[in-house]
Amino acid sequence: MALPKAKEIVAVNPVVVFSKTYCPFCVQVKQLFDKLGITYKAIELDSESDGSDIQAALAEWTGQRTVPNVFIGGNHIGGCDSTVALDGKGQLLPLLTSVGAVAKSSA
Repeated sequence: MALPKAKEIVAVNPVVVFSKTYCPFCVQVKQLFDKLGITYKAIELDSESDGSDIQAALAEWTGQRTVPNVFIGGNHIGGCDSTVALDGKGQLLPLLTSVGAVAKSSA
């Protein structure tokens, strides 16, 4: 059940961060998205009753066992390093904009 659930979450949300509340790398990604004004869905695996099953399913699906496990537009981006690297190269915001995750500024 965990893999279909994870795939469904990714399918219906433009940006998903599979996370753990105590993970500093997860916090870093969520703070980056907050700073950029991104609308995203955070799934805190340590707060979900089936969190360990979802994490195992993500490892099977993506080959990545660690969190954060970031998806944008249904595509697996990777973890904190990959997300921060995309931002550093100026590629993160255009990617997020292309999936409609950037809040429109009033400026």
